[in-house]
Amino acid sequence: MPNHLIKESSPYLLQHANNPVNWYAWNDETLELAKKENKLILVSIGYSACHWCHVMEHESFEDETVANIMNENFINIKVDREERPDIDMVYMGAVQLMTGQGGWPLNCFALPDGRPVYGGTYFPKKQWVNVLTNLADLYANNPNKAYEYAANLTEGLEQLEIPKETEATHFNMQTLYSSVHKWRQGFDTEHGGPNRAPKFPLPNNYLFLLHYNYFEDDVIVKKHLDLTLTKMAYGGIYDHLGGGFARYSTDVIWKVPHFEKMLYDNAQLVSLYSQAYKQTKNELYKKVVYEAIDFVKRELSNGDGGFYSALDADSEGVEGKYYVWQKEELHKLLKNDFDLFADYYCVNDIGYWEDENYVLMRDTDDSMTALKHNLSITELQTKINSCKHILLQELEKRVKPGLDNKVLASWNGLMCKALSEAYLVFDEKEFKDLAILNANYIFANYCNENGQLLRVKNNNTSITGFLEDYAFVIDAFMFVYLITANEEWIFKAKKLSDYAIHNFYDEKQNTFFFTDATQEKLVVRKSEWSDNVIPASSSQMAINLYRLSIYFDETNYQDISQNLLKSVLKEIENYGPGYSNWAMLLLQILKPQTEVVIVGKTVNEKFAALYKQTPPNVIFALSDSKSDLPLLKNRYVEEQTLIYVCKNNSCLLPSESIEDAIKQIEESNS
Repeated sequence: MPNHLIKESSPYLLQHANNPVNWYAWNDETLELAKKENKLILVSIGYSACHWCHVMEHESFEDETVANIMNENFINIKVDREERPDIDMVYMGAVQLMTGQGGWPLNCFALPDGRPVYGGTYFPKKQWVNVLTNLADLYANNPNKAYEYAANLTEGLEQLEIPKETEATHFNMQTLYSSVHKWRQGFDTEHGGPNRAPKFPLPNNYLFLLHYNYFEDDVIVKKHLDLTLTKMAYGGIYDHLGGGFARYSTDVIWKVPHFEKMLYDNAQLVSLYSQAYKQTKNELYKKVVYEAIDFVKRELSNGDGGFYSALDADSEGVEGKYYVWQKEELHKLLKNDFDLFADYYCVNDIGYWEDENYVLMRDTDDSMTALKHNLSITELQTKINSCKHILLQELEKRVKPGLDNKVLASWNGLMCKALSEAYLVFDEKEFKDLAILNANYIFANYCNENGQLLRVKNNNTSITGFLEDYAFVIDAFMFVYLITANEEWIFKAKKLSDYAIHNFYDEKQNTFFFTDATQEKLVVRKSEWSDNVIPASSSQMAINLYRLSIYFDETNYQDISQNLLKSVLKEIENYGPGYSNWAMLLLQILKPQTEVVIVGKTVNEKFAALYKQTPPNVIFALSDSKSDLPLLKNRYVEEQTLIYVCKNNSCLLPSESIEDAIKQIEESNS
């Protein structure tokens, strides 16, 4: 018989709707029930593509005996961390304080008022039963002890939210030099990435290093970037047949991934590889971008302009089953081309995983393989593409991994920006069309007239946006402004920013909180400072406000942005990988700031040509008609398209020549 989750829309919650555990969704009624029955709450958090979430469900939550213990002693609440990252942040913080680590599934026990008492991540069945019985006994026989634990934990969580004291009064490059010097000590010089496992792509880390290297020409960083981006594109973490990246690699050589494929990873990696191609013209990077976008378009599009969240790690209950291959199967399908394909994609000791299964990956470039097999590169690529076509047809016969069909504002913002950047680098009109379609979808479905943003919206669920939704949608809208020269998008970005400042920012504490002041109050109101797999919402808001301060000549935006940045200068210096988006803002401020204003009928063509040849810190302002934006005001001239190169709102003489503008930019950056 279904439990209370049967009424929900989240794929993760619906996965648990037929468990014998009497699961509830997080809402006011459930929290009141816990108080009424005076029971501890179990807050169990995960997401639909999470492999170990599936394992714990099968071992414990589908077991009648375990379910009876849970139902008798606890109010059991299931939370989709992607729908409610605010709840996840609170209880993840508590578990990290208790255990020093976190992850999913996250299982945290709390008092009826929501204050955390005890928690952990994945528990094997026997250990889980012990935890349940011990906590039930504690709360029945010694509730004061549980309240003492909760008071201490909540105090610890509140201490974490005290903003950092600002000692710095100015910015300097020494902060970044020191940061990168420490960072380099952790480079894996053989396989790229950090010198440890598991390995997460962390796109923002490499985007910062890419920008840093542009200005500093750091040989070690440059080599590490090329090694890392190549090894990731060669590794099993990359889907060599269907395109796109899996969540992370379980080993140091990027070989065996956790096979779930997330929209936010692929969006950011499209941005990273596009920017890397812009600097290097490496054809491998271009291939990755095109194939990753094809994957997102094919597997994650809702058909109306929105993008779904994820594909599961498992199919038919087995992790990675959809993606791995056995030799006998490949022999049968590829016939005479098997030996070449096996050599190309390491169907050998290198690519062997387990149970006669191989993960497709590469260990050398096309020129080496072509030479080895006495083929031209064109002949090699033709044969490999023919093999891939055969295997893709075979994949259509397999049971696909489950789809998480939530359309989240923040992740769609990341994808919209990625498509915009890919268009600017590769001139592929389809990428522009997809970005505009996605931006219109977000605006039509998630933006309210008062500037408020929703996070997710469907027939059963409407959740108010969190700071990350504002941060990444604002960023996306600014990029759509660039690819269209349509000022509506920059004003939409400003409206969202003004709402965010009013409802998320605390001037006294110099903090952007993660939750809207009008939203439900949890036991602690969290803020997000450190950059992770997705950059911190605070760091992205600081970047957004810095750019908007230039467009609108708003000193308040600039003050907020720089005050936030001053709060994390020590953290940038001491641990760059955890503050890479902040470091990007610091680099933007410290390097010669150039604004390029293009006004006239052929603004899009001039911008497209200039973008490919300009440094990453240039801020563009565009219009094909008269404009009242401060950077654009009184610059439009009929029948001309003029390019103004400016510093601090002071512009050189305009030119219609791309070459002249490039020369002026180079001189202003020297």
